[in-house]
Amino acid sequence: MSAPLLQARELRKTFGHVQAVRGVDLEVSAGEVLSIVGDNGAGKSTLIKLLAGVYAPDPGGEIVVGGEVQQWAGPKDAIDAGIATVYQDLSLVDTRSVAANLFLGRELRRGPFVDHRAMIAEAERILHEFTFRLPSVKVPVSMLSGGQRQSVAIGRVLLQGAQLVILDEPTAALGVQESRRVIDVIARLRDAGKAVIVISHNLEQVWDVTDRFLALRLGRVAGIRAKEDTTVDEIVRLNVYGE
Repeated sequence: MSAPLLQARELRKTFGHVQAVRGVDLEVSAGEVLSIVGDNGAGKSTLIKLLAGVYAPDPGGEIVVGGEVQQWAGPKDAIDAGIATVYQDLSLVDTRSVAANLFLGRELRRGPFVDHRAMIAEAERILHEFTFRLPSVKVPVSMLSGGQRQSVAIGRVLLQGAQLVILDEPTAALGVQESRRVIDVIARLRDAGKAVIVISHNLEQVWDVTDRFLALRLGRVAGIRAKEDTTVDEIVRLNVYGE
């Protein structure tokens, strides 16, 4: 395993009297899938926002990327550091094409004009590189299935230069077949050398693609296990009872 791409040390986040995240340590390396699993209220949403630069850690916590401690002022700083997050809502515009969504807010230009031809060519390149199965980059996103929409949202962060892709409940509300397609996309990201963090409450869905599991319970790390050294039952036990 290569040196960690990202390390989090003693991450804490308190809102008033509520300790949402309590001293979380984690790391993830290039070419690895780390799944953070836990029940509702475990602190997953707050943790993902800390890793994405939405929240700053409480004093004493730090995020290290490429060996350097980060001081992010917001999500853009995290993206500039190669850390990008795909949230459940995907933030896609249904009426616009796949290519337009891939470059949303970052349109390629030739002089004062949007360069649609260059955007289509680059969209086709990234989708081909990661074998994303879409009918065309010219169709509106409204015509895509749930799994295909996930692929568009992931393709967008890859075009932003993401080296670590954080996926927030990527199979939520998807059927079995569409969930399988999303899991296949995650596997291709890992095979391409990307680091991937998957946030999920559905352990069975992410089991096959995961290299290591972090069980989160009441804002704390209940345990970290390599897949080959654990079982589904043990991870469920950690989520419910802790170590």
